[in-house]
Amino acid sequence: MGTITASDVAKLRSVTLAGMMDCKKALEESNGDFDKAIEIIRKKGQLVASKRADKSATEGVVLAKTTADNKFGALMVLNSETDFVAKNAQFLSLANKILDLAIASKPADLAGLKALPMEKSTVGEKVVEYVGIIGEKLELAYYEKIEAAHVQAYIHPGNRLATIAGFSKSGLDVHVYKDVAMQIAAMSPVAIDKDDVLEKVIAQEIEIGKEQARRDGKPEEMLEKIAQGKLGKFFKESTLLNQDFVKDNKMTIRQFLQSADKGLTVTAFKRYTLNL
Repeated sequence: MGTITASDVAKLRSVTLAGMMDCKKALEESNGDFDKAIEIIRKKGQLVASKRADKSATEGVVLAKTTADNKFGALMVLNSETDFVAKNAQFLSLANKILDLAIASKPADLAGLKALPMEKSTVGEKVVEYVGIIGEKLELAYYEKIEAAHVQAYIHPGNRLATIAGFSKSGLDVHVYKDVAMQIAAMSPVAIDKDDVLEKVIAQEIEIGKEQARRDGKPEEMLEKIAQGKLGKFFKESTLLNQDFVKDNKMTIRQFLQSADKGLTVTAFKRYTLNL
């Protein structure tokens, strides 16, 4: 085996981002074979991942981005075990590289994202490789996309909450789109409009309303009417178009959109937050 030079170690580190000592050991183990050294580092990541499989990865980052033409947007979550790692430059770089791949390739779902080619492996394999580099369990846990006339992304400061929203029309003042994306972040609607709320959610809200009224001593024959009234309040507070606009509670989001353009509405949205 030839002498392992500092430049050899530096070259391997630039490709794998592994620590200097890990790179030196991998080169020594591979007798200076660069490709074999890369594989050794990847296998180390798999070994660390298997050892940490039972760990809980509930920290991390929530990121969102759109294509340059704002016709496609993606939201993804890369989890880590600790908030310390979530702020690590290598971790953030990996998360942003994965999101950029999602924006460029537009995979259909999370499985498709994990299968995308990334630096002579796949996204899923690269995440496992980084487990060995960073030393914590990492998990690509969530991915959603939206395609629309205009898609707006919003990331709340701290990278723990993000949204994407699709709109029926493009070319309007960007602040209109941003305000709605921020509304979704702030108010966490369950659906765009009341007709979009799942039947099981409606049934659950009616039962909750009845039970609350029953505990308040209301007569049985009044429970359904009271519950329907509470359901109306739920639709008002929890469906995007019917919510009061956070920046001006004298109008709803529906009215705000129509004030910008009569035909403007929201076609889809996604929201994800880590525990705040």
